[in-house]
This record gives sequence, structure tokens and C-alpha cells, in this order.
Amino acid sequence: MQTNLDLYTDYLLSSFGQTSATNMARLLDDQISHDDVTRFLSQSHQIGPTLWKTVKPLVRKHQTDQGLLLVDDSLLHKPHSQETGLVSTYFDHTNNEYTKAINFLSLLYRVDDILLPVGPHIVIKYWQCQLKDKKQVWKAPQTKNEAFRDLLHQAHQNAIPFRYVVADSWYTNAENINAVLSIKKHWLGAFKTNLEVALSKQDRANGRFVSISSVSLAVGVPREVYIRSVALPVLICKDRTGGPVLPNKDGSVGELLLLTTDITMSYQQILTTYQKRWGIEEYHKSLKNNTSLQSSPARSIPAQSTHLLASVCAFVKLERLKLAESTNQFALKGRLYIKAIQAALAELRLMQQNNLLANILPA
Repeated sequence: MQTNLDLYTDYLLSSFGQTSATNMARLLDDQISHDDVTRFLSQSHQIGPTLWKTVKPLVRKHQTDQGLLLVDDSLLHKPHSQETGLVSTYFDHTNNEYTKAINFLSLLYRVDDILLPVGPHIVIKYWQCQLKDKKQVWKAPQTKNEAFRDLLHQAHQNAIPFRYVVADSWYTNAENINAVLSIKKHWLGAFKTNLEVALSKQDRANGRFVSISSVSLAVGVPREVYIRSVALPVLICKDRTGGPVLPNKDGSVGELLLLTTDITMSYQQILTTYQKRWGIEEYHKSLKNNTSLQSSPARSIPAQSTHLLASVCAFVKLERLKLAESTNQFALKGRLYIKAIQAALAELRLMQQNNLLANILPA
């Protein structure tokens, strides 16, 4: 037996503790060695093509031209690790503090309640000298917005049908919107209050842009405007109705400002479609709770990258099981947990019987 992606992802799904090479070897009664697992993790894997090979059958089975592409990034906290470029310092808006973590970007394909990761990007920074002040800093070779556009291009190359890209305000900018429009799709996302708009085509032609804060925008009433560097008009609207409003990267959650390039949408269609972005939060939560994303003690960049890739591929396996069993991923993981406890209890009782300890304590 040899360690491969299929075996390692099964290990991640069936594990409830630290997912080390030693523990995997023990689980399989040393049919594989600790060194074999370590070699697998240390290999260089093409992350995008490997994930696409795993998820492609499910995409093709459930794809529809009304699908959504959801984009967001998440932090895998590594507070006790040294900075390596893969592990770096980021601001965590959830806890409002800087922390050491791995930052990864995800492009998720959503059809109804089916969630399929189709575009992973792991942020790796390099030690660079700034020309301005000659200081050495950790810096990634591309921004997250540039990485998103690469993932979008790859999704288009893979012929994934969809109608909207849905994102929070971090990704709502002219370059991203134009990238989506260039492949004949639509953008729908939150936007920040510093956005400037032209209220008519003539205003746009004359360069008359005003701050969104000065525009009369009634709750629930979309308004057609123009934004800088985007030729086509867009719809903007405001919502204060409550419900599952997701926080933006700056932590704000109160007033939700939304923008779409599909000017045929109603206010309710805009809001309902945007709320489906919650699926990417469910995805990140499942990675951390169900596919052992945070459980690896690996320290090298190749091993940590392989483990992250395997966790995402394990999510695809779990999503396939979710559809087959007509349940959710957390319920499936819960079933595995109960089975594990039952097996442990049975083993404990067998040990007690073998050592004549069963009747030491009163019934």
C-alpha cells in the first residue's frame, strides 16, 4: 500500500484529532510507513489541475447556466508557527487583530444547495526589498484580485457554465467587473461607501462622478448608474431589512450596498442572489470542522500546501456523499464520530473482559 490523494483524503475525513504521518501509519496498522506519508505530503502537486480532476465529474453532472461562482478568501490560523511566506501575518477582521495564518482564496461553484470548489489559490509571500525605503518585507507576487481573475479565466477555460459571480466588497472593482463582462457573464456584489458614480450616461461622458453618499438611494429601490472604467450601466441598491447579511472585509454589516451588471434584476432578485454567497462561509466552516484542514502539524511549505489541497478534495468527497445520503456534511461527520465512539467503547469493554475488570465498579 502506498499513500496517495485518495487514501489521504479518506484519512482526513475519518480523523477527529491531529492528522500526522505517524497517526495515519498507526491507523492503517503500519501497512504504510510514516516516511511514506511524509514523502507524499512533500511532493509538489499541481493544485488547480488536481482539484479539477477531482471535482469535474460532479460539476458536469449538476452544471447549469444559472449557476453561481462565489469568491472569497479565508485564514487558516497558525499562531505558533514561524513566518515562512506561506504562513504570514494577516489582519483577521473576525477578531479585529493581526495573526499568523495561511491565506487561501476559493472559487466555489454553486448550483441550488450544491457547493463545489473549482478554483483554489494559496497565497505565498516572498522576502523582497522595497525600492522606496529599502526595507525587507514579505510580499505576494500577485494581489488577491489578480489571483481571482486568474481563477475566473481558468473556470471559463474549463467550460463551467454560470450566470453570476457573487462577491463581497473586497472584490467589487472595475477590473474584476470588466473581466466578468468580457466572458459574457454578470457581476453581483457588495460595494463600499467610497464608490463614485455618474447618474447618467451624459454625466459619465463629461466625467461628472459623485460619491455614493451624496446619492439619494431608497431602501429596496434599484437605481441605474455608471461607475468609472466600466462602459455599461450597473444597478445599485440599498438594503436594511435584516436577514443573513454577511460582513464585509472591513467588518461592517449594517447597511448593505449591492451592485450588479444585470440591469434586468429586481431588488428581491438582487438580494436573494447575494444571500447565496453564504455558501462559501459554509464551505470554509466545513473545511475546518469536517475535513481536518486545521489538524495537520506539518511545517514545510510543500507539506502544508498538499494538506490544504487534500482537505479541499476531501470536501468534494463529502459533498458527493451528502447528495447520495440526502443530508448535510456536518451530519455525515457526526455519523462517523458516533461510529468511532461505538468502536472505542466496544474495544474498551473487550479490554475489560480480557483483564477481568468488568465487575470492579457497581452496575
